[in-house]
Amino acid sequence: MASTSKIAFERVGKVFPARGRGAAQELTALDGIDLEVAAGEFLVVVGPSGCGKSTLLDLAAGLARPTSGRILLDGREVTGPGLDRGIVFQQYALLPWRTAQGNVEFGLEATGVPRRQRAARAREYLELVGLSGFEDRHPHELSGGMRQRVAIARSLAYDPDVLLMDEPFAALDAQTRESLQDELLRVWRHTGKTVVFITHGIDEAVYLGGRVAVLTSRPGRIKQVVPIDLGPRDAAADLRSAPEFARHRHEIWSLLHDEVARAQLLEKERAVA
Repeated sequence: MASTSKIAFERVGKVFPARGRGAAQELTALDGIDLEVAAGEFLVVVGPSGCGKSTLLDLAAGLARPTSGRILLDGREVTGPGLDRGIVFQQYALLPWRTAQGNVEFGLEATGVPRRQRAARAREYLELVGLSGFEDRHPHELSGGMRQRVAIARSLAYDPDVLLMDEPFAALDAQTRESLQDELLRVWRHTGKTVVFITHGIDEAVYLGGRVAVLTSRPGRIKQVVPIDLGPRDAAADLRSAPEFARHRHEIWSLLHDEVARAQLLEKERAVA
């Protein structure tokens, strides 16, 4: 693997013990993943349900260990969680008793940032995600989209090199989701972070990704990595109606179509067994 990659997955596999009859049963979630992510790249990963997308992100985050292969970050093997990686999940995971500012400051407290610097940095990142004026609101006083903005600000505030995002907009309505996609691209351009973004949505993958890695049905393998060329992602431009967008969308849909059919067949077989 090239040493210039920010993240390198080298023949990564993950096997889980399967629940069911027979002590020897195992579930292979990922098999032989080879993938490089360049510094500053926005890589999107798509695949059928149950193909191991979230498992891949957990391994990159250091929340789980691969059964085989290894993951390198800046040439060093990932062996556990670290402050060089920020994680944003589908569920906001905000502390309900803390304000928006208090939630953003939470990660900074753990890293020993002095109180005055914590407050200033939290305000800076809330402003970056468009939440100036909402610093003193608690999560229950914020919309779903605003809560996810707080979660993004919290992950960015301690300045990780890499942002790992597991379907962060899946629970939002379509209009809010598209608005946050534009917001995320603006933040990405501003910060230059390396982003690995998991999604089920083909449109979302094409709109956000500089490249889209398509996984097979379980066990997840890299089927193809598709470069996306839409020119500058300008929120004012209607990129989703562009012919290039439709072409990329069709290419990824075609790659996924057979895999989704295989995954559905597998589910039916398991239900009968």
